[in-house]
Amino acid sequence: MTLIAPSLLAADFAKIGEESRRAFDCGADWLHLDIMDGHFVDNISFGPAICAAVRKAVGPDKYLDAHLMIERPDHYFDRFVKAGVNLISIHVELADEYYLHDTLRRIRDAGVQNGLVINPATPFEKVLPFLGEIDLLLVMSVVPGFGGQSFMPEVLEKVSKAAEWRANHNASYLIQVDGGIGESNASLCTKAGADVLVAGSSTFNAPDMAQAIAAMKN
Repeated sequence: MTLIAPSLLAADFAKIGEESRRAFDCGADWLHLDIMDGHFVDNISFGPAICAAVRKAVGPDKYLDAHLMIERPDHYFDRFVKAGVNLISIHVELADEYYLHDTLRRIRDAGVQNGLVINPATPFEKVLPFLGEIDLLLVMSVVPGFGGQSFMPEVLEKVSKAAEWRANHNASYLIQVDGGIGESNASLCTKAGADVLVAGSSTFNAPDMAQAIAAMKN
């Protein structure tokens, strides 16, 4: 079954705890936390303190998925581990292979799952050295940094390649797609091989969030 991970970036920040609970009450499987530092992407969102507040609001059993759009995940990831997230994803565009291998390993060693993110303009070959050591591959279907952008269907080729590699190498990582996803294109992502769909505006801003999530799952 397709997992739906509403993006907290689209929530009403004046009532962030209530909004986090609402997502799960409406059928969300995960909650996606977009962490932006104003350097790696041209926007600033929130940090570990908000993640810890979300964890407190939703309780210990809900799955929190942190997408670090920051320049130094090696320096900061442990703060998100302490905040109570379940998975931490970092960008393949950040640095050299040694840095990425080392940071992915350290995230797992800290007791949470790890993920690798690939931007729309980055060739799929860039993630190949890491696919055997990750729990999740996040394929961005918009340019990261801001919510509300339109879905870029050309990235579905990367999703298909990731699914093919996984099948051919008996790998177990999940494939996540993030950006501009709603009922109109959710099935395109799942048919290409996606397991988890991140949806912001189409969930938190929907007239009926539960209906919107159910429609994307089906």
